[in-house]
Amino acid sequence: MKTKIIIAFLAFCLISCKNSDKVERENQPDIYNVKGSDKEMNEAIEKANQTLADFNTALLDPKIEVKSLKVKFQNETDIEHIWLSNVEFKDGQYSGILDNEPEYITDYKMGDTVNIDNKNISDWMYIENGKLFGGYTIKVLRNRMSETERKQFDTESGMQID
Repeated sequence: MKTKIIIAFLAFCLISCKNSDKVERENQPDIYNVKGSDKEMNEAIEKANQTLADFNTALLDPKIEVKSLKVKFQNETDIEHIWLSNVEFKDGQYSGILDNEPEYITDYKMGDTVNIDNKNISDWMYIENGKLFGGYTIKVLRNRMSETERKQFDTESGMQID
């Protein structure tokens, strides 16, 4: 249960490459729009890919409950980054379950199991003893929140974020 709550809450980090800053959705997490040229976000994505071995180690640890990958989905006009749960790594390929209803990408829906092209991984995270590991794009978005929003996020997520 705790796993589902945390994953659902972390979905606030859905990212797309639209122009307006935020899309609020009823009964779904908000989407934070980020330009494809956002240097800080692109650096976070690069760091996530450089440290993917840390996530692979966590996947093997049954004591770690929350393990997720954020993946870029793209069609002719839109890009959307969405978290996946129940991640597995077999024969050099990841798969997982789409955790949220996509807003712009209509090829998939929440609950779909998808195979992941490793070049489309945009972040990874796991939580151990209440502390967030990875979550580089989460940290970028959290740092952009107002102090009030950040305090609310920290309280509601219950995660320790360095």
